[in-house]
Amino acid sequence: MSPTGETEGAARAEEPAGTAGRRAPTVADFTTANEVRWCPGCGDHAILSTMRGLLPALGVAPENTVVVSGIGCSSRLPYYLDTYGIHSIHGRAPTFATGVSINRPDLSVWVVTGDGDALSIGGNHLIHALRRNVNLKILLFNNHIYGLTKGQFSPASKVGTVSPSSPHGSLDYPFNPIALALGAGATFVARTIDTDRRHLTATLTAAAAHKGAALIEIRQGCPTFNNIPRQPRGSGDATTENDPASPELGPIRLSPGLPIVFGPNDQWGIVRDPNTGELVVGNGGDPRVVVHDPGTQNSTYAYALSRLAETALGEAPIGVYRSVSQPSFDQLFQERLATARPGGRGELRSLLTGSDSWVVAG
Repeated sequence: MSPTGETEGAARAEEPAGTAGRRAPTVADFTTANEVRWCPGCGDHAILSTMRGLLPALGVAPENTVVVSGIGCSSRLPYYLDTYGIHSIHGRAPTFATGVSINRPDLSVWVVTGDGDALSIGGNHLIHALRRNVNLKILLFNNHIYGLTKGQFSPASKVGTVSPSSPHGSLDYPFNPIALALGAGATFVARTIDTDRRHLTATLTAAAAHKGAALIEIRQGCPTFNNIPRQPRGSGDATTENDPASPELGPIRLSPGLPIVFGPNDQWGIVRDPNTGELVVGNGGDPRVVVHDPGTQNSTYAYALSRLAETALGEAPIGVYRSVSQPSFDQLFQERLATARPGGRGELRSLLTGSDSWVVAG
């Protein structure tokens, strides 16, 4: 369906091939007239604005773009992008998107989901889309709370989160979306934040260029139920000079080919413990400081990086954790169809009455 209505969607389908190529798409081409219904201050506004600017920059026409969402605050986004869109059912957005992508490999397919939609009821659908390496760009809006249903704790909420469903504090240990994606074998995994438009745009651009499944966790605050403060790096607080976990530092920014150092004077760095092989916070001048390489085929390094914030840092690192090449499920599916149908589509009657059928006696 088209988020602006069936009539407009039908009209687009009748446009001659190549019409969209007569001029470059603009932000206006991806903007609907629908009222944006998110709370003031919600990070979803920033992500929507970024997407409206990103999609025309990619050069893909609106009618060749599909945005599939599940259920939640984030999942209203297809209504506000003038592309083809599917507002599907709870947790099943990756499944709907997989069907679109493998049958129409010419389309640019995006999945919009949240920490509740993707990591709770949609957990299986998410990990299987990632392990299959379906050519999807999955945006996981993570505000660590169920916003649409009024603030219950989610699978990403911290232990002790007080909410309507956990008045004495949540007992659940939270999911780490990056670690989860890496464990599922995702070929592109990244984390960014809603308040840094440049970083968000660069991360989504890199994901769009990736051939295969791309999981992008977008950390954001919920101003109504779970307002997570975002601090700029190096705000000048004296505690930042002595505490690598100070929230004043903000997140470490991962840059390919550069050493992972941070702090007001780059006094801290990420080094590998020679005894355990784990990544730990050390001295920024240590020659063993890790040089970031998201292209490392073995995901062990990226996984260790994803766990840093749980032990030694106040904020999880942002940037591309892993980006490796592997045949996409879409490509393999199309190649299989080409060999499975050498003489056409086949006949259902021949299949049902062939040698693999049998009769069960009553």
